[in-house]
Amino acid sequence: MTPHISAPQGAFAKTVLMAGDPLRAKFVAEKYLQDARLVTAVRNMFGYTGTYKGQTISVMGSGMGMPSIGIYSHELYDVYGVQNIVRIGSAGSYRESLHVMDVVLVSSSYSDSTYARMMNGCIDKTIMPSEQLNSIIMQTAVERSVPCKLAATHSTDVFYVDPRMESFLQLRDRTKADCVEMESFALFHNARSLGRHAACLLTISDSFCEKTEISAAERETSLTQMIELALEATLKF
Repeated sequence: MTPHISAPQGAFAKTVLMAGDPLRAKFVAEKYLQDARLVTAVRNMFGYTGTYKGQTISVMGSGMGMPSIGIYSHELYDVYGVQNIVRIGSAGSYRESLHVMDVVLVSSSYSDSTYARMMNGCIDKTIMPSEQLNSIIMQTAVERSVPCKLAATHSTDVFYVDPRMESFLQLRDRTKADCVEMESFALFHNARSLGRHAACLLTISDSFCEKTEISAAERETSLTQMIELALEATLKF
């Protein structure tokens, strides 16, 4: 038990899917897991453990932003012995080639955040996911004929950027990113620092290029192609 997670030791599986929205975690548990039980609900950050096709798996919310996922993923790795975390989230597209509802597997995460430096002095701007998990996820996507695009992400601390400071085109050119989200950099850093594994699957929820987006309700319940890909991949972890 920690100040942020009320579960007892042994409550989490070795693999956890982490959704930014705790209600998406609840949706995954209720729709896909057998015998799912709520193991933590501190601050309504729901975490569940159940089985998927006979394999024990957990799903939990992470909240928004690097400080939030940083706390929960660190405690899952360090206190609860979790080995693998796959973020199942949403992202905004920086490229014309990434459309709303496309599924993306993050190949690298760039950030200007001070998260890594403040945690342990790491000054890297780009952090990579687990090659092992990414390889399994892509192999699973091919086997299941799920269109899944590799993409570099910009992991930002700021959702509302003053366009007078830096336009999305300037951000795209500077970061060399294909899409933007707010959590993967901290997750990847925690995994690397603690000798664990992390990956990040995203569904494009809005596009800076096409000026389109999906609703909050759709973000909660309609990202099933990504979720099912993540679940199938976990069977091979």
